[in-house]
Amino acid sequence: MTEIDVAIVVGSARRESINRRLAYALAKLAEGKLATRFVQLDDLPMFNQDDENPLSTNVQRFKHEIERSEAVLFVTPEHNRSIPALLKNAIDWGARPHGRSSWVGMPVAITGTSPGSLGTAIAQQHLRQILGDLGALVMGGEAYITYRPGLIDEAHTISHESMRCFLQAYVDRFVSLATRLSNKGSWAAVA
Repeated sequence: MTEIDVAIVVGSARRESINRRLAYALAKLAEGKLATRFVQLDDLPMFNQDDENPLSTNVQRFKHEIERSEAVLFVTPEHNRSIPALLKNAIDWGARPHGRSSWVGMPVAITGTSPGSLGTAIAQQHLRQILGDLGALVMGGEAYITYRPGLIDEAHTISHESMRCFLQAYVDRFVSLATRLSNKGSWAAVA
């Protein structure tokens, strides 16, 4: 099986981000199936339509990294019952300039973690709504992860067996979706 090229977008710039830890753990679960790489967001200027022509070098780099991917995995914290400003800024740049959105037709999966009992449920719903409106092909199903100390070890292994099984199934569904919708999928060659 040929690996699918997947961009991982983490909605946090924190050095010790629990969402970054989760993203690394998910990438580890996908080894041999997905070729993953992390996309930098914290160097993007604040979105301003006046700055679309020409796009800054960092925005061009971001858009290129998304567009060369066959799918995108979003792993986001929840800030004030929504997505972080860092992530919204990146999504806005990806959608611009008008008519050149990086999101149209892109298969995406969304998850995230927080210490709260709802995980990042509300942020994920907002992100699902935003990306769907922008034309991304958002994977169904939910993965709201309540983060507890010891959930992910230093080697990025999920230490709780039931959570590891749940997330492995989630990653496998994403692999299946990305494969079907990429140019490596069996139906894509016929279409």
